[in-house]
Amino acid sequence: MIELRDLTMDDAPALQRIYSGASLTYIERRALSIEEAVDLLANTLACARAEPRDRWAFGIAADDDLLGMVRLRCRTERHATLSYLLREDAWGRGYATQAVADMLRHAFTATRLTSISARHHPDNIASGRVLLKNKFTYRGTRDGWPLYGIHKPGSSTP
Repeated sequence: MIELRDLTMDDAPALQRIYSGASLTYIERRALSIEEAVDLLANTLACARAEPRDRWAFGIAADDDLLGMVRLRCRTERHATLSYLLREDAWGRGYATQAVADMLRHAFTATRLTSISARHHPDNIASGRVLLKNKFTYRGTRDGWPLYGIHKPGSSTP
């Protein structure tokens, strides 16, 4: 169905398309110019080389077409926040659900993370369903935004 893959500088035009139009309806970001897409990729790739690593970002691809991104950003040594974004023409196909599942698998097997949180725009009910399908627990709201959390299986909760 989809695969998570490393991003490359060649992905700038696809990233610009992802960060445009209706895909931005529920996030606090404006459309990216091609120069901004290049800068975002350069920063993302630099973070991938950093030691210790505190950010992970993968492209969400289907049939070699980059449809979105999924990212983790460490907030502490053991906790990170998750975010994801898909192009509008990729909505409703289960891609975000699978991408989040794949990222959780990566986070809980290839990193030292033991908990992950996420939030979504209050009007983006589909994004909340993605999190619930991936066994996130609803934790309440902050500044009107629904918050969710998940812990590594077998880890103790704080």
